[in-house]
Formats: sequence, structure tokens, C-alpha cells
Amino acid sequence: MVTQSFTDFETAGRAVLAFLHQRLGFDLWMLTRTDGADWIVLQSEDHGYGVDPGTVFCWADTFCSEMVQGKGPHVAPRSALVPAYDAAPIGRQVQIKAYVGQPLVRADGSLFGTLCAIHPSPQPESIVGEQALIALLAAMLSTILQADLRATEEARRAERLEAEALTDALTDLYNRRGWDRLLAYEEERCRRYGHPAAILIADLEEMKQVNDSEGHAAGDAYIVRAGAALRNASRSLDIVARLGGDEFGILCAECDRVCGEALLKRVRAALAEANVKASVGLAMRDPSVGLRRAWETADRLMYEEKRSRSG
Repeated sequence: MVTQSFTDFETAGRAVLAFLHQRLGFDLWMLTRTDGADWIVLQSEDHGYGVDPGTVFCWADTFCSEMVQGKGPHVAPRSALVPAYDAAPIGRQVQIKAYVGQPLVRADGSLFGTLCAIHPSPQPESIVGEQALIALLAAMLSTILQADLRATEEARRAERLEAEALTDALTDLYNRRGWDRLLAYEEERCRRYGHPAAILIADLEEMKQVNDSEGHAAGDAYIVRAGAALRNASRSLDIVARLGGDEFGILCAECDRVCGEALLKRVRAALAEANVKASVGLAMRDPSVGLRRAWETADRLMYEEKRSRSG
């Protein structure tokens, strides 16, 4: 008898998807994450649909959205016979004639995402008898997920302690090496669990004028004031770094667009209160391209703001 140990949500998820495909067929099995209006594919066992991890659909369009609201069954061998599924917009994007779905939940009972499957043709009615097994596997994955998310918080604390040596001497924020390391850690978590995240980039204005008119000590004080303002505007979960010279970055983990926009407002207010002028750009992580691309986008938006001011 072959036994398999599951050390985390990712390895358990891969094993469950492979097992369910082998047992029940279906061309596409997925583990997904809901994030606001988005439905993000975290893992897929794909045999014909071409749906890769990182693919994003509109949550409200999906069969799973109808399922968690109780408008459709967990197992639908002929999904066209279920009015809610037949009307779901995703059925016009991809061919779906059979559906399986179970919610994945956090420790507090709130919805994290789903374990689900679709197939382009109707399936035997006998698969309804597998509902208890599918529910059991979804509950097992939810339990493993909850343990993983708790471990994530511990890992973040350990990473911050490790990176404390990688701080900027002037501002006591993380330096560029610390930023790069923590960004890589957070990207792996975003990819694995579908966490939303935002990146804010700020570039100070008038540094040359301050240095030229008041001296470099005043310029250093200006940078320190800016760093303190950015730290005060951020959450304890966020990573604030001096990326070099007069450029700063904030990585906001587990932060959706509403959270990101709130951060942007706090940052602008804190900089104004500190009498620091800066151009700022904010970008959300796109699951299909990751945090590095969000950094590039935030940087571009910051420079667009800077050019608009100089123009």
C-alpha cells in the first residue's frame, strides 16, 4: 500500500485534483480563490480547457458563485437542467455541461474559494453518489489551508526578523536587498493562496533644492521625515523600504483594491502633514503576472505623475 503525506495546501491540492480526475473524470478540476469580484485559479488538473493557474474569471459569472448561494447543487451531472447554472455567464465563455463544486473555508467559516470541476458533456447520474467523498476532501483541504494560513503569519514574522539586518541606516526602513527578499517571499504566498496585494512607489520632489539651499544634512532630514510618514501611513503587515536615493516602496500584503486606495490616501495625507512633496504610484498585483509587474506598473504611474507636475 502506497501512502502519501501532505505537508501543505499546495501538495494536498495537487493530490486531490489528480485523484478526483482519475476517479470521476471531468476535463478540468480546480482549486480557486475568491477575491472581491475576481475568481482566481490557484491549481488546475486540466485535460482540455487550457485553464492555467493564475487565470482570473469574474466570480459573479461562475457556477461556483451560484452554488455557494444555494442556487444550484454541489453535483450537477447535467448542468443545463439547473436554471441558475444554465443562466450563468461563464457557460457562454466555456463549454460546461456537467459541474461539481464544494466551498473551501477559512477558520472563521468565511469563504476562501472552491474545489470544483467542469466537463463539456453531460455525465452519468451516478456521480451524485460521490458528493459525500467530494465534500470530505474539500473539508480536508480547508483544514490544511487553515493550518497553512496560520503558519504564514508565523513565517512572515520570522522573515521580518531575518531581514532586520537588511535595513537602511538613515531611515531604519528595509533597504533594497531586504525589499527584494521579502517581495519574493510574498509573491510565493500570493501565487499559492491567491492573496491580493498592492505596491506603492513614492519618489520625493525637491531633494536637489533642499540639498543645494540647506545642505545635505537637511536633505537627509527630509528623507528621514518622508520615511517616517510612509511608515506611519502603513499597516503593521506592510513592508516599507527605501529603494535607493529618494525613492521608497510599500508592499501591502493581503490588500485588495479598496485597501490599496485607502493606503494611497493615507500616504498622500501623511506626506502632506510632514511637509514632504512626492510623486506616488499604486498598482495591484495581477495574478497572471505577479508582484514584479505590479512594481513596474506602480513605478510607471509614479513617473507619469511626476511628469504631469513638471509639465
